[in-house]
Amino acid sequence: MMEPTSRTELSALGEFGLIERLASRIQLSQPSSVKGIGDDAAVIDPQGLHQVVTTDMIVEGVHFDLGYMPLKHLGYKAIAVNLSDIYAMNATPRQVVVALALSNRFPVEAVDELYEGMLLACRNYGVDLVGGDTTSSRSGLVISVTAIGAAAKVDIVYRNGARDKDLLVVSGDLGGAFMGLQVLEREKAVFTGSGAQPDLDGHDYILERQLKPEPRRDIIELLKKMGVKPTSMIDVSDGLASEALHLARASGLGVRIYDDKLPIDPSTYSTARDFNLDPSTCALNGGEDYELLFTVAQSDFEKIKGNPSLSIIGHMMDAASGYHLVDKRGGLHELKAQGWDALLKR
Repeated sequence: MMEPTSRTELSALGEFGLIERLASRIQLSQPSSVKGIGDDAAVIDPQGLHQVVTTDMIVEGVHFDLGYMPLKHLGYKAIAVNLSDIYAMNATPRQVVVALALSNRFPVEAVDELYEGMLLACRNYGVDLVGGDTTSSRSGLVISVTAIGAAAKVDIVYRNGARDKDLLVVSGDLGGAFMGLQVLEREKAVFTGSGAQPDLDGHDYILERQLKPEPRRDIIELLKKMGVKPTSMIDVSDGLASEALHLARASGLGVRIYDDKLPIDPSTYSTARDFNLDPSTCALNGGEDYELLFTVAQSDFEKIKGNPSLSIIGHMMDAASGYHLVDKRGGLHELKAQGWDALLKR
């Protein structure tokens, strides 16, 4: 972690002083945010809508490495990944609550930088930061974010609504975040071993996919304009294969994905080859792309066909057909979740 030029110890402010410092930078913009930081709890008016709530915890040394993750990017990402879950429910995020556990190696200026990224994400997506908690940590940095969204009951999309023969669609492209991580890990190893400066030239796109992911609000807006409501949906955080299996199992169906339909950016493809990795494997199992994976009725095919933001990559089948990837030669391979598992020992 890069040390700030000036350093103010957290103990110089204390918990309440730190909270006041952070709260002074927050302005509420959502009409549904009745009360934010400053009381025992935030107050939110659901305005007659169903509320959607999600939470995510990220831990230093498990989910991020401050050797190459700038604190501002980390703050942005911590918010963005939670908003992605709200969009995956076809809902609109409105508020977030942030809890931090900090060791004494972090000065006040580092917390300022972290919050700068968080507040930037909130501004970009029209979300209010309405509360949270701070505490000490004897190890590294821990960030827990809870996001709260809202939607009309009729608009909410669950994982279990897919039907036999529905089309399987994904937004954007896949595998970029994983390959960005590979580049960062390689350059960190080179720097640690020899002191050589990192060579990141030509990797801007995949590095941004890893360090500053953007939740796909635009896809939710696009689908509404098209008059398309997904029958099931999930965001791609743990890898495409894992998420496709979640949709299929929740819906009591099988699924078939076609290798030659996977959307892979040229920079992701070429970097995977440089690492002697199969680009399709990276797309299927890399994770952290935060694209939206969803199913639609076949009757919606003409509405989404040819849209540059969407790729039809497969379809749902009856449960007895199982879960398969169809390779470029037409061969069937069992689809397995080989992406991120939060409870695996590392």
